[in-house]
Amino acid sequence: MRILVVTGASGGHIFPAIAFLENLKTRLADAETLLLLPRNNAARGIDAKVLKVSYISITAVKAAFTFKNIAALYNFCKGSLETFFIILEFRPDRVVGFGSLASIPAILLAWLFRTKSVIHEQNVIPGWANRLLGVFADKIAVSFAKTGEYFPRYKNKVVLTGNPLRRGLARVEKKTARDFFQLNPDRFTILAIGGSQGSSSINAGFFKAVSALSDKFDFQVIHIAGEKDYLLLKDAYQGLKIEHRIFGFFEAMQYAYSASDLAVSRAGATSIAELIFFRVPAIISPYPYAWQHQVANAEILRNAGAAVIVEDEELAGDKLAQNIASLMSNRGKLDQMRSAYADILLPQAEDLLVQEIITLN
Repeated sequence: MRILVVTGASGGHIFPAIAFLENLKTRLADAETLLLLPRNNAARGIDAKVLKVSYISITAVKAAFTFKNIAALYNFCKGSLETFFIILEFRPDRVVGFGSLASIPAILLAWLFRTKSVIHEQNVIPGWANRLLGVFADKIAVSFAKTGEYFPRYKNKVVLTGNPLRRGLARVEKKTARDFFQLNPDRFTILAIGGSQGSSSINAGFFKAVSALSDKFDFQVIHIAGEKDYLLLKDAYQGLKIEHRIFGFFEAMQYAYSASDLAVSRAGATSIAELIFFRVPAIISPYPYAWQHQVANAEILRNAGAAVIVEDEELAGDKLAQNIASLMSNRGKLDQMRSAYADILLPQAEDLLVQEIITLN
């Protein structure tokens, strides 16, 4: 079986695609796979783990008449032609799209060539590309049951699979995880992470919060800052009497989540899926410029009682520090939040999505 997987440029699209491919190879060792990525992508070398990768020229297009957008439209046409020739050469039996503009040519061509296809939506609210492709795909795999409401005309195509997570992500005993970072095994530990690219507003707001709390509580910090703010924050932390570990990028997230009592995070689909898997009580700050995707993702956790929401514009004030202090002071509340994850349906996404591909006819 030859399977073409196409995904967007962001980590939120790429990581589930990588996870799907990893699991596929364990189920179908003789499957021939090809991952199709935009040339400008956030894979950071992770694509080297996949046996075969091709690149297309597609870049983001925004609803504005600018020179950059004209170039993006040209790149879309060029990338579509590149996709056409890649499909002609590879001749896939299945095409799997993980959303974004890059998936459009591959799924449309699969439909034209009568090749079976599946699209996967990571967020609660589907992106416009997947909404468009719903009519052409044979199956629509969703991460949350609520997402099916956005495909009312294609309910027979919708299947709940969850969001695939990388195979390396496995729960680690808390002491082992803290020993990995050489942190105190008994001290309250907070994880701050702003998504695959980092978040300057979370970085600044979190640093301000822990600075205000450093003399009032005994805690330690794991802060994944992103490359842009890493050096500035690294220097800033030196002035605080807080045991901390700061990284620009950190891949072994199973240790970071397993070591933590509380997480401060964006609400990207991958981050939400990982918080659910590791059952980490969370303070979520949705990225305000991601349409309503991250807001809807965050509400899944808040409505279940597993997280509280602090809006992005509130990060510069005292609300984040107040919420962190409140939760550190109330371990019973943290236990309730952790237990609340049991009410969130989390399918074995890797297995279910692979099964959908294998059995598609």
